[in-house]
Amino acid sequence: MDEERWRRSAAQSIGLSPDDLEEAWFSDARLLHVPAYSLFVEPLASATRAAIRLVRDAYGMLAVDLSSSTGLRSYGPPRMAYVLARLKPEVLFATEAEAATLAVPLESLAQVPVLKLGPAGCRVFGRDIAAPDVASIDPTGAGDAFAAAFCSAWLRGATPVEAAEKAVQAASQSVTLVGARPS
Repeated sequence: MDEERWRRSAAQSIGLSPDDLEEAWFSDARLLHVPAYSLFVEPLASATRAAIRLVRDAYGMLAVDLSSSTGLRSYGPPRMAYVLARLKPEVLFATEAEAATLAVPLESLAQVPVLKLGPAGCRVFGRDIAAPDVASIDPTGAGDAFAAAFCSAWLRGATPVEAAEKAVQAASQSVTLVGARPS
């Protein structure tokens, strides 16, 4: 994600505070997926940490997407690594650029580290899952489609590799359409 898109995305939700959350929203949550940039700026970071606590209190899991190497550089890679070590996400998604920026082995920060390789697919536990050849029209939202499909499949009992296979298929299909919210 380039710096301008990252700033726009973060600005859209930056005003969310812990007081805006209702505990009931999280009582049945089995997994909360958060972009790393939701932990960068207050009051959104406090709201995100509160949501994580509520999900953890209900024995739910956490998935974090590093989201942006630009955002990670601004926040500070060692600081982010420390935050992740404390949060102990079950799943951690990163692109190669994000993983390189973080400069800490993803395996040391999450039970299931998932390295997104763009059009090449992804890597889970050292196993490469190739993406099918598709006519890419617009990559907007492919990472979100990937994470959503992975988390959904994993919650339904898929192994991490099986979930990654579903995720690669969903992301590959998403790039064949225009926009992050195809109709």
